[in-house]
Amino acid sequence: MNRPLPPHRLPPRRTLAGLAALLLGGAPLALLAQPGAPAQPPAEQPMAELPPAPALRASPQLQEQLPPARRAQQPVFVRGDQLSGQPDIQAHIEGHAELRRSDTVIHAERMHYDVASDRAQASGNVLINRAGNRYQGTRLDLQVDAFHGFFDDARYRLLATGAHGQAQRVDFIDHDHSVIHQATYTTCQRDDQDSWQPDWVLRARRIELDQAEDVGRAEDGVLEFKGLPILPLPGISFPLSDKRKTGLLPPTLGLDSVSGLEYAQPWYWNIAPQRDATITPMLMSRRGVALAGELRYLEPRHSGELAAQFMPNDRLRERDRWAWRARQGALLDAPLLGPLVLGLNIQRVSDDNYWRDFTQRGSVNGGGNSLAGQQAQRLLPGDASLSWAQGAQSASLRVLKWQTLQDPLSPITPPYDRLPQWHWRYAPTQLPLGLDASVDADYTHFSADQRWYAQPNARRSYAMAQLSRPFLAPGGFITPRLQLHATRYEFDSPLPGGMHSAARNLPTFSLDSGLIFERDASFFGRAFLQTLEPRAFYTYTPYRDQSRLPVYDTAATDFNFATVYTENAFGGNDRIADNNLLTLGATTRLLEPSTGGELVRLGIAQRLRFTDQRVTMPGALPVSERLSDVLLGAGIHWTPAWSLDSSMQYNPKNGEFLRSTLAMRYSPGAYRTVSAAYRMQKITDLITQPSKQLDLGWQWPLNDLWGDHRSRPAQDAGRWYSVGRLNYSLQDRKFVDTVLGLEYESCCWIGRVVLERLQRSLDSSSTRIMLQLEFLGFSRLSLGANPLAALRQHVPRYQNLGDNSAVPSRFTQYD
Repeated sequence: MNRPLPPHRLPPRRTLAGLAALLLGGAPLALLAQPGAPAQPPAEQPMAELPPAPALRASPQLQEQLPPARRAQQPVFVRGDQLSGQPDIQAHIEGHAELRRSDTVIHAERMHYDVASDRAQASGNVLINRAGNRYQGTRLDLQVDAFHGFFDDARYRLLATGAHGQAQRVDFIDHDHSVIHQATYTTCQRDDQDSWQPDWVLRARRIELDQAEDVGRAEDGVLEFKGLPILPLPGISFPLSDKRKTGLLPPTLGLDSVSGLEYAQPWYWNIAPQRDATITPMLMSRRGVALAGELRYLEPRHSGELAAQFMPNDRLRERDRWAWRARQGALLDAPLLGPLVLGLNIQRVSDDNYWRDFTQRGSVNGGGNSLAGQQAQRLLPGDASLSWAQGAQSASLRVLKWQTLQDPLSPITPPYDRLPQWHWRYAPTQLPLGLDASVDADYTHFSADQRWYAQPNARRSYAMAQLSRPFLAPGGFITPRLQLHATRYEFDSPLPGGMHSAARNLPTFSLDSGLIFERDASFFGRAFLQTLEPRAFYTYTPYRDQSRLPVYDTAATDFNFATVYTENAFGGNDRIADNNLLTLGATTRLLEPSTGGELVRLGIAQRLRFTDQRVTMPGALPVSERLSDVLLGAGIHWTPAWSLDSSMQYNPKNGEFLRSTLAMRYSPGAYRTVSAAYRMQKITDLITQPSKQLDLGWQWPLNDLWGDHRSRPAQDAGRWYSVGRLNYSLQDRKFVDTVLGLEYESCCWIGRVVLERLQRSLDSSSTRIMLQLEFLGFSRLSLGANPLAALRQHVPRYQNLGDNSAVPSRFTQYD
């Protein structure tokens, strides 16, 4: 007998034959039969009057995943050409059979569905769509809601990665787990030709797909590329998404002229969502074996990383080699004081030659940010700090000790250690009469190896109090400021002349002022808001003889737009310049009226000195020129694709440019960028080594040099890209740093070859060739270091061709 449909579902038209509906507890089953031709109702029998349409109501966006409790309550729909069966017991469908429940759809030529066991048996061109994952084969036996069963002679396609393949049999364990037997796996997109073969394919006796953890595991497999087996894989795990997973990472092979054949096999451990580790055994045929490890953690109140590398008995150096690094940031609770911030940055290596022997090692975790690579620098910090802030006060305690890696052919002077440094600052925010004030106090114990210095170690105390009163208006500002500096030194050994201590007290006055004019303007048929911003800055500090004071952390500041409007010509607290000068400058800007974005910026500034500056760095001459060099600056960002930035230092007395920087960038779209820069500097009071360099960086498709593609279409395949960066010294007539690469992007794999030559010192350089095959959605194979790390580090605005942040929806493959 027929039962009425639930009130929330419209009944089908009477032209449908064999209509039946079965309500099965909380999960109704609807059976719809569709004959080959629609039946015509008798003319004398009018159509049954339809009930009024239900009222529409707002609903949330279609859900990508249904909760398990809601999934079990979903009704089952079946339909086909011919329907037969018993209500609440079973249904048999012949011809164009279809079953739907929740996010699962089954199509077949014939199907039998058992209600009690929720079991569907189908044969003849069977197709399953489960949340966007599609399976097609000859015979299916499946418990629909539990998604437990098997599929014979199946083809499959996964939604998340686009991976697909064939299998002798697919066993469905549950909604998230399946096992594929005698299977193939690839992400290459199939075309319509019968002779199609994927560029790469994994063939395995057994593949387990765990979509809960987004990881696949293959046993007794082999990886084929262009029809040739290139790598046997007795057991391997691979990602089904970009989620982290525990398992072996792609190995790294390399050949070094000194270390010989190199092999590294990293193993990644996904400890927890906030913690992971990488352990990497390494083999260098001429040196020996080594082990590297890295631990990363990100907790609510602390985060950091620990890394170490150890090589017992390096046969080339005849000693143990090691390196380690610790970085930590933590928020601590202290009684009475409140929260404290702890910071650690410590790097140490076993010997002075470590930076030279291990600068070309690739990353232990595949990312290129290796521990050995970071030791290429020759100054390694041991930095620990503890900071506190509350209200208007802040304080910090810091210990900094350097390890300096010396090269006999190019020695460097180690910087002073700070054992310790204490700093305190008080800056109240609400003062009467619109005043701003602050007090800074600093105590530092400077210590260094006396073989490098003629001056003694010392303890320096420094305090600076300042008071200012800003007068602000929409059209300008005036800010007078008064500073008082007090410094005292206690030396570990007497200075020449017998001084065991020294003191210095100095006031500084400054007056900063500026105006802002605006007007509507139009250039080249485009409307702008133009500004004119003249600025005048005066500062005065009386002279005090500081020539006998040692220098521990001080250097002359660079002459640029960031420093030309400051009171002191030195950075650090060992020198305070006796300035009596006026800085005049002006800036004009073209702004986008609707957004306020800066499209053009032009600036000029020059200093007028009223008296000589007699306080200098040791060995430097007093500054007697009344007019300084002229600073010129320009920035043009006319469109998002084009940008130009330039700064110049012009000497009006000699009529020549002492420094020039011109940088241009053109980025019309994704994976298309060209940047060029010219830098020139001559010998000045601050520059002892002249230079003149050209810098060129790019990433550009070779298949379409002059196209106007704003982005790289996802379906594009077979495209070549040129990528690189060249740094050329016009003065020495040679390349300083060179990175040249070629990338090929197919639909499912990317090939890279990169040549890198980097200047390490005046008379030495390092050269390496890096090769990589990236099988999209599967893994990477590298010969040598990771070329992606080199491209990201050296090529401005480089974009990885394999990046694809789009997450497909299950409704894109809806049946």
